[in-house]
Amino acid sequence: MTPTSSPPFVSGELLQGTVVKSTGSWYVVRGTTGQLYRCRLRGKFKIKGLKASNPLAVGDHVEFAVEAQAEGAAVISHIVPRRNYIVRRSVHKTGHVHIVAANLDQALLVVTLVSPATSFGFIDRFLVTAEAYHIPVTLLFNKTDLYDEDGFAYQAEIAGMYASLGYPSRTCAATTGEGVAEIDHLLDGKVSLLAGHSGVGKSTLINALVPDLDLKTAEISEFSDKGVHTTTFAEMLEVRAGTYIIDTPGIKELGLVDMPPAELAGYFPEMRALLNQCRYHNCQHTHEPGCAVRESVDQGRIALPRYDSYLSMLAGEDNRH
Repeated sequence: MTPTSSPPFVSGELLQGTVVKSTGSWYVVRGTTGQLYRCRLRGKFKIKGLKASNPLAVGDHVEFAVEAQAEGAAVISHIVPRRNYIVRRSVHKTGHVHIVAANLDQALLVVTLVSPATSFGFIDRFLVTAEAYHIPVTLLFNKTDLYDEDGFAYQAEIAGMYASLGYPSRTCAATTGEGVAEIDHLLDGKVSLLAGHSGVGKSTLINALVPDLDLKTAEISEFSDKGVHTTTFAEMLEVRAGTYIIDTPGIKELGLVDMPPAELAGYFPEMRALLNQCRYHNCQHTHEPGCAVRESVDQGRIALPRYDSYLSMLAGEDNRH
């Protein structure tokens, strides 16, 4: 990635850091010493093979130089190639994506079975997105303090279904602190994306994991544009040295980017294992004879809710809620 315009006047050596917040035009970058810098991009960056509305995302590793005329201000000159990233549809540019976060070790999806109930469609859309970008996911079942006996049994059933596909889970009650220590251990030494539908208690969980959250967000906000709405941007919060949470925007803004129908089944692990067993190489697993996927659904080897999610995504329906 190379800039397309001449650099402004800067001084000092080239430094390295990580983007911890973006307001669209300015970026807060944490240097290797922990110091924050208010940065702007030098020129226009284009990302090969990706139509993105934002060239930089939270989690990006960058090289920058401090501007001579302004203390704490700097210019980003290079974006280090990403290990991975996760995207949503751009709300501003048709046919473009918005990169939510980059260089993730894992994603944690907060779901609830009561007050409100998270739909399978929502869970599966998130999992498909993470599969597409090679990001491991753990499900966090929150609000277990509201469960009755049947609720615990149902949660165990759902957790078992996803565990069989390679998606582990944890249970917690953020308001009481139950299970928070186990989740904290899960975060240790990693950069973790935390996502969840509105109302699942994500903010309460973050506050439990990062007790001095107000201090940390205030520190970063000092470097952000005043009066700019940043609710559609992610933010990286330091839990402790070497351990970070990336808090994501509202889930409505995190809709799946359309995938070619022929590729969709490949992002369902239980279907991917059967793709070479269908009679037709271009089988879409809806009505075709000799379909190994539909046969597995009929025989109960593929869970019906997962297959329903697949059909809904294939049809382009909005089942995020």
